[in-house]
Formats: sequence, C-alpha cells, structure tokens
Amino acid sequence: MTTHRIRSAFYFLIFLMAVWLPAAQAELALNLSEGVTEFSRDVYQLHMIVLWICVAIGVVVFGAMIYSIAKHRKSKGNKPAQFSHSTKAEVIWTIIPIIILIVMAFPATRVLIKMEDPKDMDMTIKITGYQWKWRYDYLDEGFGFLSTLDRKSNLARQPDSGIDPETVPNYLLDVDNPLVVPVNTKIRFLLTADDVIHSWWVPALGWKRDAIPGFINQAWTEILKPGVYRGQCAELCGKDHGFMPVVVKAVSKEEYRQWVAQMKGEQVQQAKMDQKTWSKADLMAKGQEIFETQCASCHQKNGQGMPPAFPSLVDSATVKGSLEGLIHTVKFGRPGTAMSAFGNILTDSDLAAVVTYVRNAFGQRDDTVQPQDVAAVTQS
Repeated sequence: MTTHRIRSAFYFLIFLMAVWLPAAQAELALNLSEGVTEFSRDVYQLHMIVLWICVAIGVVVFGAMIYSIAKHRKSKGNKPAQFSHSTKAEVIWTIIPIIILIVMAFPATRVLIKMEDPKDMDMTIKITGYQWKWRYDYLDEGFGFLSTLDRKSNLARQPDSGIDPETVPNYLLDVDNPLVVPVNTKIRFLLTADDVIHSWWVPALGWKRDAIPGFINQAWTEILKPGVYRGQCAELCGKDHGFMPVVVKAVSKEEYRQWVAQMKGEQVQQAKMDQKTWSKADLMAKGQEIFETQCASCHQKNGQGMPPAFPSLVDSATVKGSLEGLIHTVKFGRPGTAMSAFGNILTDSDLAAVVTYVRNAFGQRDDTVQPQDVAAVTQS
C-alpha cells in the first residue's frame, strides 16, 4: 500500500510540473497553438473559453463529490437517506447545462459564421488536389503551378534508397514549389480535386477543407505574420497519401509583387520552351528529373513498378509499342486503371521530356519526342 501511495504521489508531482513549469509546458506542448491568422486565434480563444468552463464544471462536480464522500462517510456514523428522486434537483441539473450550452453557443456561432463568410476578399487562389500533388492557380494573376513533395524527400523515401531520412531537412514536409501569399491580405481559396477526395490542411491557418472531384469548396484566410507554414493532405487518398505535403510561404506585399513578376516571366519563358526544338540529351536529363518527381512513386525509380496496380515499364508493350500511343497514355491517362492523366498537370515540353526518357531508359528505343509532337496528339 505504501509503495502504491509513493508511486501515485510521484505521478501527481510529474503532472504538476508539466502543467505549471513554463519549460516543461513548452516542451510537452500541452495546449493548442494560436496560429497565424485572425480566424485561428478566434478558434484558440473559443477553445480556451470552453476549456475553462469544463474546468469549472469539473471543480464543482468533483468538489461536491469529494466533500460528500469525506463529510458523510459511514465511519463518522452517517446513514444514507432513503428517497427515490428529487424533482427540484432534476430541474436544476437540466436547466444549468442548457444555460451553459447556450453561453458557449454564442461565441462558437460567431466564429463559424465568420469562417463561412469570405466577402471583401483581395485575391482568389484555386487549389486542385491530384494523386499525389497540389496545383495552385492564381486566378487574379493568370498563372498557376504544381506543388509536389521535394526531390530529396522523394528520393529518401524510395525503397533501398540508402539515404538516411534524418539527413533530409523537413523530411516529407517540404515541396518543390510552395504556395506564396502576401501577409495582411484576405485570400479566398476555391478547393476541388481531379481524381479522389483530398483535404488541404495547414494547422497554423486554423482550418482544413476537403477537395472533392466535381465540387468546389470555399475557404479564406488572412495571414498576419510572415513565415513558412507546413501541413499535409488530411484525407486518406491512396497509396502516397503520406507524401502529399502543403507548404505556405507568407511574405510581405512587396516581396509578393516581385514574386508574381518573376512567375509571369517564367510563364513567358515556358511558352517559348514549348515551341523550341530540344536536343535528346536535354530531353533525357529533364525527363529523368520529372520521372523521379512525378512517376517514381508508382513505377519506382528503376521503372519496375509495383504490380499488379502499378505495372513495370521495363520492356513493356506500352513503352516499346506505338510512340503516339505512349504519348496518349501519359497525356490523357488510361481509364479504369491507376494511370492518371498528366496533360493538365505538365507542360508539353515536360511531357515530351518524360516520354523521351521512358522510351529510351525502359524501352531500349532511340526516339526523341518534341513538344510539338505532344501537342499534335489529341484525345480520341
């Protein structure tokens, strides 16, 4: 009995240290974070209000129980009262919880209404989920780009990669192209998906939204503090669900304007790249990079795949067969299989590069595909 009491006292002391010592509280992260948006801080305040109401209820209820147990225990000669029920008590313990719920409902309703009211927005960004990547379209600026798990993390996660994940900064939580937004700007997000249900979630923003094929969800945010904020897809969306991070980079308005100008310049440059004639060496180098980023998650870096869902590409009929057929498969996908369409994700020059790489690396062919060849292949 003495040992049990000593152990209980030790656990209780540890609990007090975790709650009251600032260093311990910071280390154990016992509370929610406030986030970096006005809405996330409203949610945090709502959480604290409800928490302290629950604490007060707990103190009253358990305090009354402990007092009653100690004051009216049998060892002091007390005998239990004989009664079946008390109408007055039942009315009281029904009315008081109703009042408490109404009190909590007012601030909760205010926050929910605010969350669903994206009026007076300064800009709009469309977010589209794919297996397993995100596309961001800046509707006001007229450009967009793909955001995929960064190459270092993607290589490190491959079977038998020989890379220690501990050596990769922000392993599985970094991307090649983050979503860049200005601070102190009201931003409306339109969320959808192209294949299955995804969920776009950045904890620091204070909300998450499902991205559903054929449906558009709406959300908004206004980031108050510059920084890099990370999240993930929060809906089980298939084999690589765990490798679909979200990175939001909030910058000053001046930095954002400079970034937009840079992106528009790159868009013009990309249009030129889709018109030029590429050398085979350049296509192979670019194609390998795209394959390892976009295709290796299913077909593996060596092209061996993971049959039967993800077949091997090495010496396959698809790779060694008709060149036009291979372009069609990569560009428009293959209905009824796990092969997605990349025509609305990658540019013509990207598609030309990856088809050239696959054709030569896994089909033992000596072919070169140009962007113009990709553009000539249409959906039949």
